[in-house]
Amino acid sequence: GYCVTDTASRKKLLAKIDTAVKAGRKLGMYVIIDWHILNDNDPNMHIDDAKDFFDRISKKYASYGNVIYEIANEPNGETTWDSVKSYAETIIPIIRKNAPDAIIIVGTPTWSQDVDVAAADPITDQTNLMYAVHFYAATHKDDLRNKVQSALDSGLPVFVSEFGLCDASGNGSIDYDQSDAWFDLINDKNLSYAAWNISNKAETSSLFDSSCTKKSGFTDDDLSDSGRYIKEKIES
Repeated sequence: GYCVTDTASRKKLLAKIDTAVKAGRKLGMYVIIDWHILNDNDPNMHIDDAKDFFDRISKKYASYGNVIYEIANEPNGETTWDSVKSYAETIIPIIRKNAPDAIIIVGTPTWSQDVDVAAADPITDQTNLMYAVHFYAATHKDDLRNKVQSALDSGLPVFVSEFGLCDASGNGSIDYDQSDAWFDLINDKNLSYAAWNISNKAETSSLFDSSCTKKSGFTDDDLSDSGRYIKEKIES
């Protein structure tokens, strides 16, 4: 989107962000502004665009206490923590210049799973940082939970900024046993989390049933199996 489209398309994207941030503030909700890398693997590939974006965005929303900045979604491929850390150490001061107290979420390598690697060499001389871990319960099990536990034991602040109950494709069957195991850890360590995804797409990770076309007035019958499970966890 943002790095490969024309000026008019970028303006539309910025307008969507503005709508979300202002609606979130009105409703008492946090909004995560996420620089969503994926196929570009390493966030340094578009670092100049990121510098411009986060300077513009953090300046505009400097007084908004509900904005959280996730500066690199899911570094992957051969991208190392050294590379991600270098990127973060460039972007964080740009945000801090405008929004000194905002929460910033730093992605970790291997699709935001290597929080243990980040914990061994964390960013220093900065405050209000958290480190992202993403999981899909049917794919990511004890091995990743052990990484999260290790990072937490080292004192690293961890934010589950994306997760699902199914496999990493966003589809397949819900693994209720593994989902329960993840929520045992989340609740025991009081971790913040954000589920993927609020849509009615015909896939397991969607929180609404594909038959639901409403935009308001939802009931539990409008939710998918994933949606009902996650709603129950939020309310419990």
